[in-house]
Amino acid sequence: MIRTRFAPSPTGYLHIGGLRTSLFSWLWAKKNQGEFLLRIEDTDLARNSEEAVEAILKAFDWVGMSYDGEAIFQSKRFDLYKKYIDQLLEEGKAYKCYMTKEELDQLREEQKAKGERTRYDGRYRDFTGTPPEGVEPVVRIKAPQEGKISFVDGIKGEFSVDASEVDDFIIARSDGTPTYNFVVAIDDALMGLTDVIRGDDHLYNTPKQIVVYEALGFSVPNFYHVAMINNEQGRKLSKRDGATDVMEYKALGYLPEALLNFLVRLGWSHGDQEIFSVEEMIELFDPKDINKSSSNYNLDKLLWLNAHYIKNKPHDDLAELLVDFGVDIRDSDKRDLILNATKERGKTLVELASQINLILNAPSEYNAKNAKKAFKGDAVEILGEFVEMLKGANASTKEEYHAVIESIVAKREIGFGKIGQPLRVSLLGSMTGSGLDEIMAILGTEETIRRVEKAIEFINA
Repeated sequence: MIRTRFAPSPTGYLHIGGLRTSLFSWLWAKKNQGEFLLRIEDTDLARNSEEAVEAILKAFDWVGMSYDGEAIFQSKRFDLYKKYIDQLLEEGKAYKCYMTKEELDQLREEQKAKGERTRYDGRYRDFTGTPPEGVEPVVRIKAPQEGKISFVDGIKGEFSVDASEVDDFIIARSDGTPTYNFVVAIDDALMGLTDVIRGDDHLYNTPKQIVVYEALGFSVPNFYHVAMINNEQGRKLSKRDGATDVMEYKALGYLPEALLNFLVRLGWSHGDQEIFSVEEMIELFDPKDINKSSSNYNLDKLLWLNAHYIKNKPHDDLAELLVDFGVDIRDSDKRDLILNATKERGKTLVELASQINLILNAPSEYNAKNAKKAFKGDAVEILGEFVEMLKGANASTKEEYHAVIESIVAKREIGFGKIGQPLRVSLLGSMTGSGLDEIMAILGTEETIRRVEKAIEFINA
């Protein structure tokens, strides 16, 4: 059975790079009827935060990516790691190193002066003498000293380093706490992971983790190292570019399905297809198809996808989502009219809410530039006559309101703009917004007349 995982550190929010990696892992597990596991890598006790754990779990819940079983916390497994450290010491596959920080610094300086790569020189590897007093030792694993450490990466292909590149790295610090590469290898093995999909910033950790796997007799999983997401200029993605908290996207009015569709296309493709339902992603995804090179974040693409999902969202769901953005039309008999008039104009739920409020809330002022353009010449006369026509029209549908506009255009032999512009500014306060016939059908005749008469007063004043 395929088993994948996502293993964030709870030292901050979950950003979209992390969400994309976890999405790839989740899709691969789902495609194979396997399991997707969550591990919280909270061994850095000083930097962990409960809020960060909450934020990660909230983000998963929002995008609908459920994990199997209980989340595993590394901070609760220290006894387990100690057992494996002791095992390696007993088997002679690891040893205590008494080198002080000063000695290590001096060694590095000497190596730099000779133009050598800085590395631990193995001086305590086969030490049998009396340990120096007053030095709390670290524990180092015995890495292979010849040959190569190789693996086949599912994205990058054959990857190999000379064993000499990997020194006897520390697996337990002097205070007994285990190190990152040691605990990751143990947890991945004990959780039964078959496939590890992660960012390619971990590529050079993999040979070290293979050393741990082999020392403990664990089988090595399949690795897939995913290239980073760059900004639109091809540089490292910063918070300003979009590497922000996943939940910030919710606050900005993005739909989770749009965000997942956007992320799956950052580095993976299926022909020329751009729109993917979650079901299609699961059916079509294969980590071997992930691009070797970095992908660029494109905000216009995300907005385009979000607009598509808003446009196609059932009205019940859309009305429910809008409540968080200060618009409650759930029980309105005009709900469908309102959404049909506005959903093409909102790329985000924030924009959609703003479009709806523009219609539902009478303007408290008029855009000066728009009013100057629209409220000139015989605008008062035209608006006044339009009001009289409206009073006698008994209009209630979009089509009936449109007919009234056509009537005044025909009667006065004017261009559509001569009524359209002053009417729009009267109703909304500016030149933006939905179709005039839709707006009036939503407002009704009484409110339409009230707003137009208020505009006439304003012009006359």
